Amino acid sequence: MKISPIRENEKVTYKNPPYEFFEAVGGVDGMKDFMYSFYDKIYESEIAHFFPQDEEEFAKVKEKNTLFFIAICGGPKLYEGASDKNLNEYMIEFHKNFSIDEKARIEWLGTMMETLEELDIPKELKQAFWDYVDNFSKLMVNRSSELYKYV
Repeated sequence: MKISPIRENEKVTYKNPPYEFFEAVGGVDGMKDFMYSFYDKIYESEIAHFFPQDEEEFAKVKEKNTLFFIAICGGPKLYEGASDKNLNEYMIEFHKNFSIDEKARIEWLGTMMETLEELDIPKELKQAFWDYVDNFSKLMVNRSSELYKYV
């Protein structure tokens, strides 16, 4: 697994993880364990400021985001809030409310990679999930780091 850089004018494509990933992780309960572990690491990371610092509010975000990943991986459609929109499209729209640069993306992906590597599932399933988050995360970046450098 590698973090791929964002390239200028790149047409980003992605494919949802296969249902086999959802099954291998252990279904709904396994996805909750996986994603809760990830978000617990995020809460201690350099991008924790993107998330509520109140533990109860953070727990709600963690639960909602977990439901997103369950649905994206082919599990039950438990995520609420996207109405009739495609979940991926909804998530792209939702993240426009945050100022996300490549550095934040890399921190998020590094934390995801660490958590994904802890799973005891076939490598090819980890890679399929990784390919999704690596590519999809490029669509979350909405601020260029270059704008803030003295040149």
